[in-house]
Amino acid sequence: MMDSNEAFAPNFLDGKTVVVSGGTSGIGLAVAQGFANSGARVLATGSSERRLDDARSSSSGSIAFSRLDVRDGAAVGRFFADLPSLDVLVNCQGIARPDSEWGEDVFLDVMDVNLSSAMRLSRAAFPLLRTSKGSIVNFASMLSYLADESVPAYTASKTGIVGLTRAMAHKYGRDGVRVNAVAPGYHRTEMTKPLWSQPDSEAKIAERSALKRWGTTEDLVGPILFLCSPAAAFVTGVTLPVDGGYSVG
Repeated sequence: MMDSNEAFAPNFLDGKTVVVSGGTSGIGLAVAQGFANSGARVLATGSSERRLDDARSSSSGSIAFSRLDVRDGAAVGRFFADLPSLDVLVNCQGIARPDSEWGEDVFLDVMDVNLSSAMRLSRAAFPLLRTSKGSIVNFASMLSYLADESVPAYTASKTGIVGLTRAMAHKYGRDGVRVNAVAPGYHRTEMTKPLWSQPDSEAKIAERSALKRWGTTEDLVGPILFLCSPAAAFVTGVTLPVDGGYSVG
């Protein structure tokens, strides 16, 4: 094992294999690129052929992209069965359906993609991660702690990620696998574009942040690399806020 002084050497992930689910756009693609830039072999998955094509054209050749429906347990099982090894799983998949999630079908679908699939992918990946003594990073949200009535399923699912992360940390920790989460705030992505594209809401959100700005997708990369590095060898079960201080304002 590398010591902590080597944790953020330029290629500290040389020879490691990383899967980023939901890694074809926005935060997921930035995270996948961050791992690739650190020397890892990265496999990024997504459910949309259009986004897969866009990601292939905009990213470096060190990322392999595959279509995967995270709702499909059999497909998830086949995906991981085909991998010879795995060191890191990042569960970045997620959707929100503002003002539609009070309908039961939409609610259940959002819960499946955002919460149940994190369990589904982690269980399928665990045998490989047990061999490598690897790690999992889940995606929570500042809405794990705050409320938004327009997205009840998103809010509930991201709250659930915090509990699931703690439970998996204890379940998998006995086999040397660490499980943590990050909780993003307001970052400039397609999902948040209706807010940052409007001057009033953009300014209001930036003002509440302790750093007086919106986050970028790249702001998530360093914290996730840290959680997967030897520098965090004794860190597990943690949900790390990456929101510029918004949730404590």
